[in-house]
Amino acid sequence: MLAPQLLAYIGDGVFESHVRILLLPVWPRIETLHRQTVSRVRAERQAELLTIIQPHLTDDEADIVRRGRNAKTSAKRKDLFDYRYATAFEALIGYLHLDGQLDRLAELWVILDPHLLAIEPHIRPTDMVKKP
Repeated sequence: MLAPQLLAYIGDGVFESHVRILLLPVWPRIETLHRQTVSRVRAERQAELLTIIQPHLTDDEADIVRRGRNAKTSAKRKDLFDYRYATAFEALIGYLHLDGQLDRLAELWVILDPHLLAIEPHIRPTDMVKKP
C-alpha cells in the first residue's frame, strides 16, 4: 500500500476535481467557481467533512483514515488538528480512487455533496451579477 502522504496527494486532486464539477452548474463564472471551490477544499472544511462520514466508514476505511491522520506532515499556517484530519480525509479519497472503489466513493459523495453545496462562504454582491 502507498504511504498515506501519497494517498493524500492523489486524494487532494480527486476531491478538488469533484468539487469543481459539483459547483460548475451553480457558479458558472470561472472567478467565482475558483473562489467557491477553494473555500470548500480548505483543510478546515475537509476536517469537517471527515467527521460527517466517519460513522459510515468500514473498518478498512477507518484504518486508512487513522494512518492518514498519523502521517508525518508539516502543517503550514493551519491548525494541526484540521491539517491532520484533512490529510486523513484526502488519504481516504485517494485510497478509494486508486483501489478502483469508485462505487464506494460515489456513496460517500452522496453523503458529502449536500454539505459541500450548503457551505456558503462570504459572497460579494458583484459575484451574483453577470457582466456583459
